[in-house]
Amino acid sequence: MKHAINTICFAAVLSLLGSTAFAQSKSAASQGTKAHDLNPVVVTGTGTYHRADNSPVAVKVISAKELKDAQVTTLEEALTRLTTNVTTHTNGMGTFVNFNGISDDYIIILENGKRVSGDDRWARLSLANVKRIEIYSGAASALYGSDAIAGVINVITDEGRDAVSATSGTQFRSKGRLDQDINVDATIGRFSTHTTYTHHQADNWQVNHYQAFDEDGTEVLKLTGRPMSTGFHSNNISEKLDFRLNDQWSFYIRGSYYDNQTDRPQSATYFTQKKNTAPSHAPSSPLSSSSSPFSSPFSPFSSPSVPLSPLSSSSAPLWLGAARTRADSSPFTYTPKAAYTYDLHHTSYLYGGGARWTPDSRIHLYLDIYSDNFSSKYDYWQTAEKESYEETRKRTHYVNETLRGIFRLASWNKLSAGAEFVQESLSSQSDNIDFETTNTYNLFAQDEVQIVRGLEGVVGLRYTQNDNFGAALTPNAGLFFHTGGFRLRANYAGGYRTPTLSQLYATDQAKTASRYTLYNTKLKPEKNHFVNVNAEYSNEWMSISVTGFLNKIRDMINYRTMTQAEVDADAHLTAIRADGWTTIRQRDNIDKATLRGISASVKLLLPYGFTIGGGYTFTDSEAETQTLDKKTQQYVVTTSPVDKSVRHVGNVLASWDQTWNNYHLNVTINGHIQGQRYSSTYGYADAISQWDLMTRHTIALRNFTLEPGLGIENIFNQRDTSPWNSNFSTINPGRSLTLSLRMRY
Repeated sequence: MKHAINTICFAAVLSLLGSTAFAQSKSAASQGTKAHDLNPVVVTGTGTYHRADNSPVAVKVISAKELKDAQVTTLEEALTRLTTNVTTHTNGMGTFVNFNGISDDYIIILENGKRVSGDDRWARLSLANVKRIEIYSGAASALYGSDAIAGVINVITDEGRDAVSATSGTQFRSKGRLDQDINVDATIGRFSTHTTYTHHQADNWQVNHYQAFDEDGTEVLKLTGRPMSTGFHSNNISEKLDFRLNDQWSFYIRGSYYDNQTDRPQSATYFTQKKNTAPSHAPSSPLSSSSSPFSSPFSPFSSPSVPLSPLSSSSAPLWLGAARTRADSSPFTYTPKAAYTYDLHHTSYLYGGGARWTPDSRIHLYLDIYSDNFSSKYDYWQTAEKESYEETRKRTHYVNETLRGIFRLASWNKLSAGAEFVQESLSSQSDNIDFETTNTYNLFAQDEVQIVRGLEGVVGLRYTQNDNFGAALTPNAGLFFHTGGFRLRANYAGGYRTPTLSQLYATDQAKTASRYTLYNTKLKPEKNHFVNVNAEYSNEWMSISVTGFLNKIRDMINYRTMTQAEVDADAHLTAIRADGWTTIRQRDNIDKATLRGISASVKLLLPYGFTIGGGYTFTDSEAETQTLDKKTQQYVVTTSPVDKSVRHVGNVLASWDQTWNNYHLNVTINGHIQGQRYSSTYGYADAISQWDLMTRHTIALRNFTLEPGLGIENIFNQRDTSPWNSNFSTINPGRSLTLSLRMRY
């Protein structure tokens, strides 16, 4: 059935493309259309509405049109392709996002101003009905609380007010990648409903049959059937009901459910490696095996010939030479083992509601209450020895209750103030946590003042009281000068991040590395100082922006290996060492980092429907960490780039829009270019670039609109063919035809 549906949709796209080509040939004249609004409304920087030109804080906006033109389907994909703030990092543990030089643990993701929590927060947000994505780069804890050290991403949805409106979108790409979304809005009098459903799926794929590191971190080169990118399927449905009682009062309730399950290859294998006690003259290496009982498409043995070297670099690592020697003399014995015995199953559900009271134009009061709940399970497969079963890995609960107000005290003064209560809970079998919880109480205020004509100021403060860490004050302040099309902004903000419950209470026993990790309830919050200066100029056809920033983070949490003296002085640690654990460590506030850089962007609206733009971000990062010298038993400070950071990131966007009667054509070329990415574990990943060519065809038929799309993803077939569990520069599988169809009623 699925293949039949795919065939029907494919045929529909081709027929629609043919009809649009005919419509274009019949057109006698064309006219340019304004491709982008250079001055959108933004809310993220201050929590109050401003036109981007008049915002005291610089906020980057990705419009709904840019998302459609680039034909992106996930938030991670949108930010990677359309900004220079975001890069991704992938290894055998999964894919991680880096924002402004540091990990996404230090950013907040919002949906309509409300925090999204849980391990699945990137995947849960649908782009089906997005009005815009706002990106604030910098510390913002005064406004948004813990974790806002690097920045804030706010996804603003478009909640239609038509009597009935419906949108359906489908996209196909190689490797079984299918993205489907449906959005329905309806309004009856003072009541409205907004429903969104999103489905994503992808197959496993592998670009190299070797792995470069063993489970204990040993550098090896051996065959593996583990895929570079793990297959999955996910479904997300959300519902929001609005009721407007009168011009002063409105209420809403909302809920969502998300389900994501990996589809890892059950027949995939990898090899354990053991050195023979005596040289063998008969080849025993899987490199020379001519047959195998394994026939999985993701097994290295499904191909009759497997290349010996996965690399073509002239500076090949030492293990490559070892592999060649191994293939000749076979000094190792290999034992196949199942690569996987389970899938990961993530679920999330959210429920909540709120109210808005606007007694007059000077006062706006908002009450929001919601609970966000995440669960992760191991879904074990059925084998000859046991039946399939599920085992809970961890559960998290996040509760937020916020009362805030916006008060227009005078024509030159706007005050935002409120109170927030947050409760977080965690239970985790993998981290040996039965149940832990923490409460945070917040008071916050921010004042926007027009000092003189063309000069404005903003100052804010948040008071935080946490069960585990006591009280904290977080400030922010900024100046905004503007005249004509020129704008100059200078901002300072403090940020903080409270340790997670996992960091406080988790213990871990890594048998392959003989490493025991202790919990540490005496951790301190991580804090930072962030300063940036932004200069912009814009008119009706162009916008130019340049920003310089400095981010100094202290008390960063990392693993500290305990000295022999500490172990000898503690009977509990001595007992752990006696059980055979050679390394005992705990989390501690031992790191600090400094990031400085400059970011520039330009956008031009040219005649005849052309739009071109681009951006570049340079980030110079320095991390300092304490490591234990096992010989001297002394801690030494080591300096390196911040883990997962990239110095150079750029993007290019060019599009062309033309309209003929009821037919509109958009052609977009998008390029994402990034330099080498540093990993403290794996070293540098190669520089990479990806270029995409997309076409979108819009046919307006009274109340019905069809938008077929045809494009090429990764035009130049850029791939990273490093061994499995490397620091991949990209996990893109290569050049792919993209077919899409969007229908709007």
